[in-house]
This record gives sequence, C-alpha cells and structure tokens, in this order.
Amino acid sequence: MKTLASPRQNNRQESVFMSNFVVLDHPLASHHTAILRDKNTPSQMFRTTANKLTQLLLVEATRDLNLKETSIETPLTGMKAQKLAQRLAIVPILRAGLGMVDPVLDMMPQAEVWHLGLYRNEETLEPVIYYNKLPEDDPADVVIVVDPMLATGGSASATLQVVKKWGVPKVKLMSLIAAPEGVKRIQAEFPECQVYLAALDEHLNDKAYIVPGLGDAGDRIFNTVK
Repeated sequence: MKTLASPRQNNRQESVFMSNFVVLDHPLASHHTAILRDKNTPSQMFRTTANKLTQLLLVEATRDLNLKETSIETPLTGMKAQKLAQRLAIVPILRAGLGMVDPVLDMMPQAEVWHLGLYRNEETLEPVIYYNKLPEDDPADVVIVVDPMLATGGSASATLQVVKKWGVPKVKLMSLIAAPEGVKRIQAEFPECQVYLAALDEHLNDKAYIVPGLGDAGDRIFNTVK
C-alpha cells in the first residue's frame, strides 16, 4: 500500500512507520483538521468537519476493495458495471467513534455496524471493555475500525484483538489524529492492519493526551465539554 505521508513531516517520523500507514496529504484535509483543532470551533461545526474528514479518509481506505461485474440498465442502454463485492463492517469504538459512523454509512449504506465500548482506566491508562456486540462467528470480509483519536493505542489494540478473534481477513483503522506512540504500538502488534490518519501529531503528554491535539473528541462531538 502506498504511503501518503506528507512531505511536510520530519525525517524522524518518516523513518519510523511502515508502508501500511497513510496520512492524508491534501489541502482539504489540512483545512478541516485546523478547524477541528481550534478550541473556538462549536460542537455543531466540529461534527460537520469530522464528517468531512472521515469521508476523505474513507476514500483512501477503500481503494483496494474488490469489485464484481453486474448488469444494469441506464436510461439509454444496458451495460456491464462494477459494484462492491465484499461484505463490509464498521466497528466504532464507543463513544467517540460514533461520530465517524454516519459519514461512512452515507458512502457505504450496505455496511454493517458492530459496536464496541471501551473506557480508559485513568490510573493505569489501559482500556476496559464494557460493551461488545460483535458476533462470535460469520465474520465480515473487511472491517473498518473508527475512532477519532489514536493516542496510546490501548483502545485500538483491544478492539483489534476482538476483531481478529472474530476471524476478519482484512482490518483497517481510521482515526482523525494520532500520536506516534499509538501508531507504533498498532504496527508492532498488528502489522497487517492498515492505518489511515488525517494528521500525525507530535507526542503524548504525561496524561497521555495527544499534543497539539484537538481536546477530547467525544466531548466536542457530543457537546459535553465542561
């Protein structure tokens, strides 16, 4: 898979990550990410902007989906056309991941949605699964895990473990922003997982928050900032 990491990233970052790691390098991605980062962006605009970025990510994340030939009728004639051939599923990590589901379904309305809820233990910083509705058998062909932020990688790792146990042959992870620490963890533990980001940030602070970041994505999406 081609790496789309921006040439504006420094050489240290570029030397760390493998080829299954994609950072959008597009003016629209930069523009919308700046809106998300701005602390003065209201919740409604934050949600709308997150939707736009999610769809930009989805275009990249679905480049390698399989197609099947089908016969259709246009208003003028019959023809052979191509439609998606694989069974697709979205797994949002609750709650913030819910903010990325609707824009995916807008473009792939046939996709299944399976929910997985995790929260971070603030003492250990490790994820705790409190809700899991993934079935035990009959896995989808392709799963896209969505979570706006990839920080330590703990929640994503726990989710990917569950998806892997389900038996999914191809798994992708989409996040709006990430810290290098989280990306490196996912690549070390799940080297086959394709990671798609709108932006790669500098580091995690001592509270495991992404810097410069955009605050708490869940709070900003659902307007619960205190």
